[in-house]
Amino acid sequence: MFPRPRYVFLDDRGMSTVEYALGLLSAAVLAMILFGIVKSGTVAEGLTGLIERAINVAG
Repeated sequence: MFPRPRYVFLDDRGMSTVEYALGLLSAAVLAMILFGIVKSGTVAEGLTGLIERAINVAG
């Protein structure tokens, strides 16, 4: 009637949906954090300077 206790932990049906949801949530949070960092003034100025130097070297 009930599964043996050692088989309860081996049965992972239904776990993939939760794992995908947590992975998607983690990726969204990480993207928001990185977006906030890149939009900060210091990082934006550094990236702009890097791009300008690359254009000046190539051109």
